[in-house]
Amino acid sequence: MKLPIYQIDAFSDKVFKGNYAAVVPLEHWLPDSLMQAIATENNLSETAFFVKNAGGAFDVRWFSPLTEIAFCGHATLASAYVIFKRRDDLEVIEFVAKAVGRLTVRRMDDGLIEMSFPQRRPERLNEIPDNLMMGLSMRPQELLVNQQAYVAVYATEHEVRSVVPDLKLLSTLAPLDVVVTARGDDHDFVSRYFWPANGGDEDPVTGSIHAALAPFWSERLGKSELVALQASRRSGLLHCRVQNDRVYISGQAVQYLEGTIEVPEA
Repeated sequence: MKLPIYQIDAFSDKVFKGNYAAVVPLEHWLPDSLMQAIATENNLSETAFFVKNAGGAFDVRWFSPLTEIAFCGHATLASAYVIFKRRDDLEVIEFVAKAVGRLTVRRMDDGLIEMSFPQRRPERLNEIPDNLMMGLSMRPQELLVNQQAYVAVYATEHEVRSVVPDLKLLSTLAPLDVVVTARGDDHDFVSRYFWPANGGDEDPVTGSIHAALAPFWSERLGKSELVALQASRRSGLLHCRVQNDRVYISGQAVQYLEGTIEVPEA
């Protein structure tokens, strides 16, 4: 069975930057084991699969090399890029995901692609796991948590860039990941994201966690529109807007690869 595949660098306008995602459009769902095997073979941060449903929206699922992911921002951006490229007449896409509901994605006039996410504001962490504190080389000022990750807040961008994670210890915090963040020097805020239990070591750019970070920093900085830098080796830029119960996250994307994969018949 032959399937189309695209590899997109999301949250960047240049290849080899941002976060890489594979996108596999489907006519119907494949067995979970086959989709996981494809994602493992791709060995990218995520592989997105989508199927157009009877209502005209796209049901979407995301897989890391290790497991299915409940919510992935950069692979949603990559999927939207592919659909917009294949359909010049579309300006708005509706994705539907089990864990986060309906995600509206718009093609903007300035070349950005804007995604509407539910707010996933972090709450203060009352009981701090020992392996969380021991797993970070520097002690944070604050610790919070949301449905996806522990949030460690630092005083400066330099501290965020200097954190050395103990990935073995952080992997014991599964199913939660760990994000470190601070006010930025040249951007409103910066972050790094570690996810050894769910996908890899350090994620290049993590759109989904900005549904937590954007409302946190919006309140802290007193502004509803923010520009965020994920300070990984590849780095990525995210434009965030907080409005009511939604977080709008925009970014650019660029195609690296288009091709065909051949897998066993489902």
